[in-house]
Amino acid sequence: MSDIAVLINTAVAVLAAVLLIVRFRVNPVISLILASVYLGLAVGLGVEKTVETITGGFGEIMVDVGLLIAFGVLMGSILNQSGAIRRLVEHLLKTFGPKRLPYTMGLAIGTVLQSIFLDVLLVISAPLARKLAPKIGKLGTARMATAMAIALECGIVFTVPGVASLALAGLLNVPLGKMLLFGLLLVIPTIIISIAIMTFLFRRGFWNEAKDEDHTFVAEEDSEGEEPENGGQAQGQPTTNTERGTAASSAQPSGGSVAVVERERKEAPLILLFAPLLTSLLLIGAGAILEIFEIELPWLQLLGEPVIALLIGLIGTCLVTRAAIGQKKVEEAIAVGFKESGQILILTGVGGSLAATVAAAGLGDILGGFFSASTVAPLLVVWAIAAVLHIAVGSVTLSAITAAGLLAPIAPAIGLDPVLLALAAGAGSLFMVHVTSNTFWLLQSLLGQSVRGALKSVTVGVSVASVVAILLILPMSLLF
Repeated sequence: MSDIAVLINTAVAVLAAVLLIVRFRVNPVISLILASVYLGLAVGLGVEKTVETITGGFGEIMVDVGLLIAFGVLMGSILNQSGAIRRLVEHLLKTFGPKRLPYTMGLAIGTVLQSIFLDVLLVISAPLARKLAPKIGKLGTARMATAMAIALECGIVFTVPGVASLALAGLLNVPLGKMLLFGLLLVIPTIIISIAIMTFLFRRGFWNEAKDEDHTFVAEEDSEGEEPENGGQAQGQPTTNTERGTAASSAQPSGGSVAVVERERKEAPLILLFAPLLTSLLLIGAGAILEIFEIELPWLQLLGEPVIALLIGLIGTCLVTRAAIGQKKVEEAIAVGFKESGQILILTGVGGSLAATVAAAGLGDILGGFFSASTVAPLLVVWAIAAVLHIAVGSVTLSAITAAGLLAPIAPAIGLDPVLLALAAGAGSLFMVHVTSNTFWLLQSLLGQSVRGALKSVTVGVSVASVVAILLILPMSLLF
């Protein structure tokens, strides 16, 4: 089959998947599988080879990242149950003061809290961010909403163990330690620069409090986003820090002595709660450094293997939180984590199926010839493809995975480091988070913004981060 025919059929497959998702509301998993089937048959792979490629691609990506995603989501679910997120934000407020809170909270969400499933992290942290916004002063809502939007979306695609970053690393065969190091090098300046740019715009009149904030929620501020199903908790009644750590479905303890015991158990040192997660990330980073400098240290290489490191983190998190919230709560958190990880694993797997089909169709050789003279052009192309897919589909993870899968085959052909493709796909998938995104509506409602305000803080804010990220990635491609 001619190169032009392969390109046309690939474009048809991707556009058909987007149309099925957006217009006909077909589940993304089914849409991507159908696109893979069409592409395989259209380029002449045949029925048997097409099915083989789809199932093989699914299996390969699961081998690479299946356990990593599961371990990461489980750790996040347990940390959420322990109340660690709220306590961390409150600690940041006390330590750095309200003026620096958008930056400190943004960096915390974009880095150490990325083991927590995005929607869960948002629902838990948004009410606290909203209550802290007035402490910042004028433009508090605008700055906190923008910081949260930028940090949440950047973290999920750039920071290990964010689910999209794990999926991208698996699709492009990027060592997880390398993804961790490069992701941190990118995500920290991206968050800081993007928040600073948006703050500058807000101070120059880009934010109108009267039109951009939804003041009808003011009276409900104490109860908005809190755990409404807590037994006996009156609406509007302030909750304690320890109570905030429980899941929405958990009942509050009754009886004075029981409440005191429960409160004392939950007040474990914050550093202790996060120590297992931080340890696992340090082990992964150490393993990457050993690999880069070709140092032989077998015991550290074993512990630095991502699966082993995250398993250590998961076991440690279970042990330290058991004393804080009890064994029953840990078991409930694990059950929730398994439920959350299922959809992520399947979506990641079918992304691998599409990537394998694209590679089998020969697209890598075709595009490799187009881009062989430059390592910058492919990064811009993968950014643009991910951006267009995100505008159409509204899913950061899906658009990043699809874009990376389409261009993964060109990396070996042009000698481009796959980690740069992964970061470029992640950056592009951040562009134009808008009304098709569930995150957009959660940020709009939970942070007391009008739709107009959310279009500024979320859509414009995260798009700024998308552009900042690719502008930082391009120089990296010249150095590595």
